[in-house]
Amino acid sequence: MLYSSVTAADKRAALRKALATGELLRFPGAFNPLSAKLIEDKGFEGVYISGAVLAADLGLPDIGLTTLTEVAGRSQQIARMTNLPAIVDADTGFGEPMNVARTIQTLEDAGVAGLHIEDQVNPKRCGHLDGKAVVDVTTATKRLRAAADARRDPNLLIMARTDIRAVDGLQAAIDRAKALVDAGADAIFPEAMRDLSEFEAVRKAVDVPILANMTEFGKSELFSNQQLADVGVNIVIYPVSLLRLAMGAAERGLDTIVAEGSLNSQVQNMQTRARLYELLDYEAYNAFDTSVFNFEIPSAR
Repeated sequence: MLYSSVTAADKRAALRKALATGELLRFPGAFNPLSAKLIEDKGFEGVYISGAVLAADLGLPDIGLTTLTEVAGRSQQIARMTNLPAIVDADTGFGEPMNVARTIQTLEDAGVAGLHIEDQVNPKRCGHLDGKAVVDVTTATKRLRAAADARRDPNLLIMARTDIRAVDGLQAAIDRAKALVDAGADAIFPEAMRDLSEFEAVRKAVDVPILANMTEFGKSELFSNQQLADVGVNIVIYPVSLLRLAMGAAERGLDTIVAEGSLNSQVQNMQTRARLYELLDYEAYNAFDTSVFNFEIPSAR
């Protein structure tokens, strides 16, 4: 009932333990707290909080317009609603190294289990768009050192995302990944890899976990869980997938109203009231204090 009974510290420890197994961890992107509950209900290992989704939720493009306050607030709302560890996209850290340090502690207070800081020039842009620019290696490593030094919980997973593959090629991405690990990165997120061999090359170059971004309509092919596991990927994220599915369904529903005058033909595709109440755990709220919560829970529809 209400929020997760698992502490943020325990979620971080659990994520570290899961990563140590070497098995692939699946982190679908939650576009709101309710979708985080659904991700947990379906048996996934974690929840991802995408910067692109947070921006889109505000009606903005993913070009660095969101603020730390907005990201931290939404991260807290999502992370506290699930027993799963949550990883959040922290963009470039929202400023210079001191700002990065504040970002780490603010997101730590929000209850996330991990986050990633990228090496794009600020303001950044979506990792699968053309025309990206990255900072020099000194600036990138300063961000990571500031992040690593700022965390108070040693189990907070600090990941380094590098976008340099699209700018200077695979070898530059490998070199950058090594430098970021030396600077204190607990894991590497090599963005916009072209094929499995590139993920495998990064995997062989560093001795920390690596993350694969399986975003639709991007630079990377949508590889299966087994394909990614076979080349040593440790975490796979599906950052915008649930938002795209939900918005696609919403658009079809609105088109149906325009075309047919009602939603009768779409009801079969909707989540039922009973299923929604199950996810929200109405039963627990009802049992908590029947003098206050005295509603009836429907058994169908």
